[in-house]
Amino acid sequence: MLKEALEYLISLRKPEVIEIDGQKYTTDSLYHVTHPSPEAIEITTLSGLVDYIKVNVDELDRNNLMIHVCSPKTVKLYSALKEDAERDCFVVCNALTPDISFNCFCDTEKFIIMLQSCFVPNDDLVALLKVVGNIKEENVRQVGDDGISQEVTIKAGIARVANVIVPNPVKLAPYRTFPEVEQPVSKFVFRMQDGPRCALFEADGGMWRNHAMKNIKEYLKAELRDWNIKIIS
Repeated sequence: MLKEALEYLISLRKPEVIEIDGQKYTTDSLYHVTHPSPEAIEITTLSGLVDYIKVNVDELDRNNLMIHVCSPKTVKLYSALKEDAERDCFVVCNALTPDISFNCFCDTEKFIIMLQSCFVPNDDLVALLKVVGNIKEENVRQVGDDGISQEVTIKAGIARVANVIVPNPVKLAPYRTFPEVEQPVSKFVFRMQDGPRCALFEADGGMWRNHAMKNIKEYLKAELRDWNIKIIS
């Protein structure tokens, strides 16, 4: 009795194809049955991704894998295309980077801490710290500010002050991508206001992202040279 009832219900829902004005339509919805996919492993370093591939605990075909460098902070490991034209994502790698305040003014204490903790040391960073760390209170001079250079009064000794030109633009390398690769150097516009308050404005049009992704790709190619793994960015 139950079998006959089910067959009757199925017969009522039997889809039909109808043609209207030369276009074909179905009377029912069809849903694609997908193959089961693994849950992606989430890691935070490129070395972790390399270790996963080398150890191969999941017994993957390492010659049929693809790595996609999605951004300076995200890399994903995919399978080759399956029969249903889908890919499995095995690993998602998201870099842990510090929160750096660009394009907004902050007090000198916060600015100095940011420079020392979130940037790779170089000559421009040393010059910037020297200016900001020795600036005399409320003496950011707007006279002679041509939109590029500013003049400030800094402490030049125990009882002496001196007027200096603030370096601009500056070339700095913030920690903005994975620690295993070289941090890209890019230009920043450095500005100061009374208070004193400081700010860095990005001035490379986002080119650092291309350099970072290239560095990631080169790192992975070198580490995984024993396998024919496709790497795109």
